[in-house]
Amino acid sequence: MADIPTLEPAADVPLADDASKPRKGLRLIIMGACAAVLLAGAGVGGWLWLSHPAKPKSSAASAPAVPSGPPLYIALDPPFVTNFEAEQVVRFLQISVQVLTHDPSTSDLIKANDPVIRNDLLLLFGNQKYADISTREGKERLRREALDAVRKDVAANGGKPERVDAVYFTSFVMQ
Repeated sequence: MADIPTLEPAADVPLADDASKPRKGLRLIIMGACAAVLLAGAGVGGWLWLSHPAKPKSSAASAPAVPSGPPLYIALDPPFVTNFEAEQVVRFLQISVQVLTHDPSTSDLIKANDPVIRNDLLLLFGNQKYADISTREGKERLRREALDAVRKDVAANGGKPERVDAVYFTSFVMQ
C-alpha cells in the first residue's frame, strides 16, 4: 500500500495537551488565592464580631419601655365639678377622670393619695378659660397638664412617675 503522508507537529507550536496544563495550573492558583482571601476575611470578621459584644443601650437613649401587665384604670370618683369665668359669666365644668397604669404598686399609690391628686386636679381645672378648653386642642393640652400633675404627685409620694401612662377624661361637660 501506499504510504499516507502524515504531518509532523512543528517544534515551536505546543500540542493541545501541553497548552491546557499551564492554564489549569494558573486557574488552580487563582482559585486558591481567592479561597485564601475569603477565609481570611471570614476569620477577621468573626474575630471582630466575637471580641466586641454589642453594647447595651442606655436607659435615656432607649425607647420607652413597653408596659407590662394588664392595664389598670383608676377612676377618680366623684367627678370633678368646678366653676370658671367665661366673658364675665360664671360657668361650670364637670370632668370625670381615669388614670391608666400597668403597675399595681402605682395603682395602690394613686388610690392611697386620692385626696392630694384630686386637690391638684381641681385647682388645675378651676384655673381654665372657656375659650381655651372649648377646642379639642385645648382639651388635649388640659389632659397633658393633668397627667403632669398626677405624675408630680406620684413622684412626691415615693412612686415612679413614668409608670403613670395616661390620664383620660371619660366625661367633659361645660355649662
